[in-house]
Amino acid sequence: MSEGTIAIASDHAGPSLKDIFKAKLEERGYTVLDLGTHGAESVDYPDYGKAVGEAVASGEADRGIVICGTGIGISIAANRIPGVRAAVCHDVTSTKLAREHNDANVLALGVRVIGPEVALDCLDAFFATEFSGGERHVRRIGKLG
Repeated sequence: MSEGTIAIASDHAGPSLKDIFKAKLEERGYTVLDLGTHGAESVDYPDYGKAVGEAVASGEADRGIVICGTGIGISIAANRIPGVRAAVCHDVTSTKLAREHNDANVLALGVRVIGPEVALDCLDAFFATEFSGGERHVRRIGKLG
């Protein structure tokens, strides 16, 4: 696995937030694999969720971030890739619990659902929170496939 490499992508709703995240991650010393899109022209979110999912599952990236209007569709696309645990998060609490209990390796956000400050708080929580481990969480994650 490429330690410190983060795959990030968005559909047409999220390039501005993606660019903010990319800059923040690079400032913190991460290598960012930007998988698009780069403009407001309509694109299909499943293509971008799949790209991030494949980068994380293959080990090309440590973790991933996917962004669309709600975070839902792009997370479904990412979660179709075996080994991906993408979680749609709406606040710091859901983000922390996704990491602690579910060992989420892809953060999914909806730019039409949360504002940029909350999104940045979620980004911070996603990278600051570790998986808590423990028999019950490991057992449950194992059942996810």
